[in-house]
Amino acid sequence: MKQLLNVILAAAALLALYACTDETIGVSLTDTTSSVIEDSSFVITGQSVLNNRIQMRTSTKMLGELQADGFGHLTASAVTQWMPAWTIDTSGVKTEWIDSCRLKLRMPLQYGFTGDSLAPMRLNVYRLNKQLTSPIYSDFDPTGYYDEDDLLASASYSPTSGWLEITSDYSDTVRTISVPMPTTLAQELFEAYKTNPDLFASPKSFAEEFPGIYITNSYGSGHVLNVKSTELDVYYKQHVQLTDTTDTIYPCQSQSYLASTPEIISDNIISLDIDNQVTQMVDNGDAIVLAPAGYEVQVRFPIQDIIDSYQANVGNNLAVINKLELELPVEVPETEYDIEPPTYMLMVKTSLKDNFINGDSLTNNKDSFYAVYNAKKKVYSFSGLRDYILNIINNQGGIASEEDINFTITPVDVTTYTYSSSYSYYYTSTSSTTTITKISPMVSRPAIVKLLLDKAKVKITYSKQIVN
Repeated sequence: MKQLLNVILAAAALLALYACTDETIGVSLTDTTSSVIEDSSFVITGQSVLNNRIQMRTSTKMLGELQADGFGHLTASAVTQWMPAWTIDTSGVKTEWIDSCRLKLRMPLQYGFTGDSLAPMRLNVYRLNKQLTSPIYSDFDPTGYYDEDDLLASASYSPTSGWLEITSDYSDTVRTISVPMPTTLAQELFEAYKTNPDLFASPKSFAEEFPGIYITNSYGSGHVLNVKSTELDVYYKQHVQLTDTTDTIYPCQSQSYLASTPEIISDNIISLDIDNQVTQMVDNGDAIVLAPAGYEVQVRFPIQDIIDSYQANVGNNLAVINKLELELPVEVPETEYDIEPPTYMLMVKTSLKDNFINGDSLTNNKDSFYAVYNAKKKVYSFSGLRDYILNIINNQGGIASEEDINFTITPVDVTTYTYSSSYSYYYTSTSSTTTITKISPMVSRPAIVKLLLDKAKVKITYSKQIVN
């Protein structure tokens, strides 16, 4: 009796699953036996390919120079337009009361730099003399976009030279490198706004007045920074009328006039001479992922083998695919400075990869997926592939095309937004939801990893009901 009850409950569960899918294998539930099947007998293959020209889709900037054995020689500089402030505080402010301005380069506390934190280096900031092209790529040549005479600032820096600072929305603590800029630049921007505020209405109109800046390492080697955000802050005195009879001058007012955001044209200029050890691994057939602007891996996903095995096992019986997943173990090559694997990995159909990156897309779990690195297990897990296989079964008669089989696994930076919600009746309950807002080529830090494709586990799990 107990066994019969278990069969009835299994049949009911299968019916519930069947009602939520478009699969139509089998129709009868009379005298049935249910089972859950896991099959991981599939093999994924692939190879490393060079990806040394990437389109920038992020406001993150790399800056510096690094030589790391087992990785390579990396140099990084940046060009950027500006997102201007919509309004500039001019009330009670005179041009001559603007006394200073600073370029703020903010790094996250974790992964804020790679290399020697004490290595002394120097940066130069130049004013651009013409607008940047779009689209723009990591091999961009800034020659002709600036003049050596248009040097705005030059300053020594290191990852430890910045001070700790809480972001304006109190969401994060960062380390900030502050570069003194010409006071005349701030005064020029102030006068431009007073004369024609419409220039500040959009990045496009502002770029006609001020095309942007070029930031480059001018001396030293030893580290690269991960610059999370860039701002130009202006400091000034302001006359304020407190009452009808009293007034005062505040001596230390400040406003952020300009910022580098994802909406404007911005570019990391990357030069990477890959270490011979890495090149040898690639030549030996190892699947190496290296960022930024290094290697990615093209793989052949065994989707047709999976579908054929599934359909042969199911036959005319009722079945429901529960999930399809890829577990990808890795090995971390030994490098100087212990360079770590990418935090995020994108797996996208090779035929759609350029459109995905250029179109500023998000993963849809049908032809693009992402995974987060599990440092404890040393594995990337792509778990949301169910819609991918269902699309081929339901819309293509179970026949996978070459486009369905060929994927590229590439390192990416993922931007998320977390918002909190609270509910109060007799008590207060707070919850938070994190949403992915952007996926872009990885330029946040150097990264390297070896994908162990021969140990990868491609597993399909499905429920089958056999009609007796």
